[in-house]
Amino acid sequence: MKTIDIIKGIHPGKIVERELKKRSINQRQFALSVGEHPQTLGAIIKGNRRMNVDLSLKMEEKLELEEGFLMTLQVFYDIKEAKKDSTYKPDLSKLRKVTFWDTTFDKIDWKQNRVAVIKRVFSRGIEMEQEEIIRFYGKEVVDKVKLLKHQL
Repeated sequence: MKTIDIIKGIHPGKIVERELKKRSINQRQFALSVGEHPQTLGAIIKGNRRMNVDLSLKMEEKLELEEGFLMTLQVFYDIKEAKKDSTYKPDLSKLRKVTFWDTTFDKIDWKQNRVAVIKRVFSRGIEMEQEEIIRFYGKEVVDKVKLLKHQL
């Protein structure tokens, strides 16, 4: 398993904080060394502020991290946060209402009912619907639900 798979969804500030502690580097001094206000670095470390490209490049260079590493973490963190949003839905234009014939389609809670949705789409849906559900929930989640189905 790659390191990125293990830390996906963690705010990049937590990784910066860990790296600074590991190297015994003072946060304030580090912030000043990369031309940033200590308060800004503190907010990033606490997860209250997003990482930006300019700052991530400076930090990555200073900490000898792979270029783009911190911004990649930021994107995965943003995705994780977006999925927490109750308005987050699959692309409904790729799902047929007839697949959910016995349900009020517009009232489906896609997050809460993911197991039922996955089972329904993979037992009655067409390929386009299955592809959208894999894209929306992720292959790993879909595979786990499909595996559960076979165990019952």
